[in-house]
Amino acid sequence: MSKQLKADGMILLVTLGWGTSYYLTDISLTEMDPFTLNSYRFLGAFCVAAIICCRKLVNVTRETLRYSLIIGISLFFVYIGSTFGVKYTTLSNAAFLCSLTVVIVPILQRILFKKKTSRKLLFILTMCTTGIALLTLGEDFSINMANLKGDLLSMMTALFYAFELIMTEKAVSNEKVDALQIGIFSLGVTGICNLALAFIVETPVLPQSAGVWGAVAFLSIFCTGVALIVQPIAQRFTSAEHVCVIYALEPVFAAIVAYLFAGEVLIPRAYFGAFLMFAATILMELDFSSLQKLTKNITEDKNL
Repeated sequence: MSKQLKADGMILLVTLGWGTSYYLTDISLTEMDPFTLNSYRFLGAFCVAAIICCRKLVNVTRETLRYSLIIGISLFFVYIGSTFGVKYTTLSNAAFLCSLTVVIVPILQRILFKKKTSRKLLFILTMCTTGIALLTLGEDFSINMANLKGDLLSMMTALFYAFELIMTEKAVSNEKVDALQIGIFSLGVTGICNLALAFIVETPVLPQSAGVWGAVAFLSIFCTGVALIVQPIAQRFTSAEHVCVIYALEPVFAAIVAYLFAGEVLIPRAYFGAFLMFAATILMELDFSSLQKLTKNITEDKNL
């Protein structure tokens, strides 16, 4: 198994965790406000990770701290957009627009670094975008422009997350940058930003019930800490384009969790959308050049 395939497998597990986070976030917001919840998620994850990995945080380069600050602030805006986007628009609009990261990443790569997009990737991006639309949009495929404020916030989420993925890829390609340290310190930056706004616009409170305590703990450790530390480590062996295509499966996993725990049922068209997104992910992992060489070698052996 190649390093890239292993890295993509790690990202797939992260995506599964984030798909679960929608349901847990909904539970947690019954007892606390968004900035308070996000500050608990990120600062809790930072503290746990810092304690476990304290020996690996001793020697930190200036480049690592600089990228941690950039990535942490980017994640802060990602979570502002995703949290308040849902508040001011429909769930279907938010899910679709937030998932447009899959399209924005190659566009930013082309603008910032003159990186060309292969035909295979363009086809995969088209499959993903179509699948997301089938899964998340209403029966008439329309986006309600009356919810323009929420739609713009959701688009901000997609833009900043695309930027975060690209900056992470650039950071981990630098020999002076430690991927594990970036994952941990960016958690702290995002947590501090959320905590500051929680004290400014909210009244921070602790969870009141055992169920919410459990939801917040799972969100913090697995959906935030493990996920955002694994991402930069995995991105050393894969590309931002691969990551964003895999992350496009997030609404699929969210729909599965909603069905299992909340009894939500998708319309028939949405299942085809989910199938397209899974198919696009599998197609992305196939190396057609290697398959052609293998077929050619087999044919030559038979001729001998």
